[in-house]
Formats: sequence, structure tokens, C-alpha cells
Amino acid sequence: MQLDFSKLFFKIKTELTLKRIIFIIVGSAIFTFGIHNIHSRSDITEGGVIGLMLLIGHWTGLSPAFVTPILDAICYLLAFKFLGGGFIIISAFSTVAISLFYKLWELLPFMLPDLSGLPSLAAVSGACFVGLGVGLIIRHGGSSSGDDALALTISKVTKCKLSFAYMLTDFTVLSLSLTYIPIKHIAFSLVTVTLSSLLIEVIQKFKLK
Repeated sequence: MQLDFSKLFFKIKTELTLKRIIFIIVGSAIFTFGIHNIHSRSDITEGGVIGLMLLIGHWTGLSPAFVTPILDAICYLLAFKFLGGGFIIISAFSTVAISLFYKLWELLPFMLPDLSGLPSLAAVSGACFVGLGVGLIIRHGGSSSGDDALALTISKVTKCKLSFAYMLTDFTVLSLSLTYIPIKHIAFSLVTVTLSSLLIEVIQKFKLK
């Protein structure tokens, strides 16, 4: 038993380097800041687990700080055998960081103007926060939520392209979000999903010269 704990400690120490920890913390702060200050106030939602978290929060009043870890845990349990221990360890850390930052922003006054009357601006600016924050997390081996784990699982099981798996979860959640978000705002949500996805990809593949 002691040997198992030693191996686990070594694995965690190996995966969670100082550089990785710093960038995941910064990414978590940026990502949750945008979700709290823009998305949750303007009815601009995300797809996947993020959008599902906002959907549950709207209808139940439950805080994202509690909903997010539960949804993530379900996705990670489903995908554990396909993702490997290293990814799970890093993603567990990023999940905790994201939950803590959600709670921090909830304790503070809103720090950005209310963009609910400017949905196009909310969609674009929100996408920038999500894209930059999530991009930093994914670039350093983590996951912003269970989206990545869930999409990888769907891709593995159905043999479909990973991009299709992401779109499947996004459109499913956005369709459910019509129960509390007007259809024109869902259109802006599609803009947010598209722009944030492109920005995530740019940051993930960006190479320093």
C-alpha cells in the first residue's frame, strides 16, 4: 500500500510541474472571469459541459462552483481508460482551480459592464476570455471541464472525428438552452462557441520562436 502511494505521489509530482501549475491557474482565472462577468449576465452560453453547467445553474440556482466538479467527475470517469493517468491528474488540478475561481468571482462585485443589451459584443468578448483561458489550460495538458474528456470518449466509442464529437455536445446543450435563452441569443452563443474554439486551437498550436 505504501508503495502505491509513493508511485502516486511521484506521478503527481512529475505531471504537475511549477510551470504547468502557474499557467493552469492563470488560464482558470481568465476563463472563469469571463464566464461569470459576461456569459452568466448576458444569456450568452457555451456548449458542452460549460453550457450544461449554466443550464443547471439557471434552473436550480446551484453555484457553478459545485456543479462543475460533479459534471467533470462524471465525464472523467467515463473517459478514464482512454485518457491515461497523467491527463486525469492535471485535469483534476485544473477542475479544482476553476471551482475556486468561480467561488472567488461570486464573492466579488461584477468587474465588467453589463453587456446583456449588447449580445454581439458579449459573444465576442466572452469568446476571447474562454478561448484564452481554456487555450492556456489545454496547452499545458489540462482540461477546462469535462468537455475534452467527453468528446474524446464519444470519438473513441463511435469512431467519429473529434471535431464532430465536440459539435455534437455543443449543439445538444445549446438546443436544451432554448428552454431559458431566446433563440437570437442562441445564435450569438454559436458565435461564441465558434470563436472560442478557433482561439483555443491557435493558442494550443502556437509555437514560440
